[in-house]
Amino acid sequence: MDSLEWYLEYEIQLNRPGLLGDISSLLGMLHINIKTINGVENQRRGMLLAAEKELQIIRLHSILRTMEHVHITKSREPKLRDRLAVRHGRYIHRDVDDKKTFRFVRSEIGLLVDFMAELFKQEGSKVIGIRGMPRVGKTESIIAASVSANKRWLFVSSTLLKQTARNQLLHDEYNSDNLFIIDGIVSTNRASERHWELVREVMRLPVAKVIEHPDIFVRETEFTIDDFDYIIELRNHDDEQIIYEPEFRQV
Repeated sequence: MDSLEWYLEYEIQLNRPGLLGDISSLLGMLHINIKTINGVENQRRGMLLAAEKELQIIRLHSILRTMEHVHITKSREPKLRDRLAVRHGRYIHRDVDDKKTFRFVRSEIGLLVDFMAELFKQEGSKVIGIRGMPRVGKTESIIAASVSANKRWLFVSSTLLKQTARNQLLHDEYNSDNLFIIDGIVSTNRASERHWELVREVMRLPVAKVIEHPDIFVRETEFTIDDFDYIIELRNHDDEQIIYEPEFRQV
């Protein structure tokens, strides 16, 4: 019988000695296994748990609510953000108003790579936009995530080595294990109609696509932000503004 996997996050009201030991003993008495545990934010601790029955989780909640030094903040079947929070010890920052926008700074590139790799592993069509200033690490993060996800990356347009805007794919490149990367600035500023026919074809493929500079891409094409499943923002620091001046070119 498969075990029930659960994510539990609690806030420590008073970090007294022995608190984690008390909670671990409680889990043991309820026959709930701790798969992973880590601090995730300030005084919060996250756990991935495994139980045989949901009743065990219900009993755990009932007892934890009687403990004055513990406040449950999340209790649910684990989402991708929960798994990554426990793995990295921090939460991915999500836009309050736009739930599909996720924000990272350069010091969190390891977390970003893991996040994108998990998205790339998912089957079916996935359109991901990534915003960021030049040399912040956008392309490098995409490539690292594709390697982690065991995907082969293909540039439809890029400036990584030189200005590249392809007009066709080879037969073996039509593969669901491939990740397609499009530079929105290169495709809109330097490309031919044949290139745009390829871009439209790639956008229809049931595979993962990453588009750098999605705002430029949608401004100059028939595509819209609604066509994107995820928008990722990568900054050098929290206060950095992502701007698109006329002379802005990715290098």
